Amino acid sequence: MTPGNDFDLELEQPELFSALLTPHRSLDRTGFLVLMVFVSVLSFAAGIGFLLMGAWPVFGIFALDVIAIYWAFRVNFRDAKATEEIRVTPSELRVRRVSHRGHVVEFVLNPLWVQLDQKTDAEFGIEKLYLLSKGRRLSIASFLGPDEKASFAKALTAALQAARRGPTYNPL
Repeated sequence: MTPGNDFDLELEQPELFSALLTPHRSLDRTGFLVLMVFVSVLSFAAGIGFLLMGAWPVFGIFALDVIAIYWAFRVNFRDAKATEEIRVTPSELRVRRVSHRGHVVEFVLNPLWVQLDQKTDAEFGIEKLYLLSKGRRLSIASFLGPDEKASFAKALTAALQAARRGPTYNPL
């Protein structure tokens, strides 16, 4: 065989849909530093006031409060490193999850057989999104809020329908 007549099994397929989902964090690093300086100064001033009144253990409790707030935000920032990538091509739907620790889990499904299922609440909206295939249920887009999930579900449904229609060839 010559290179001209080899079959390329990894043909580049058009991407019908692609989304990279990350947890929303409203506080960036600068906001975190400003908040921690504010809480530290406030706790130190209040602690000094109690120390001058003779209630010295309260000063240590204020320090523990600052440490607890710092630790909670560090855990929050660590968890924000998680991602979920969803890609749809005419022949596959790929869900790739990366945990905050860097563990990667990947699911590859046939878009012709995948259904999108929604768990909705009358007041809240869409609570959960699931991909159903071969009797299995895969939860997706858990990072998103209800309105974002509705928009995401609409776009993903359109991509799945386009995959079911098949590729369109334009000879020109």
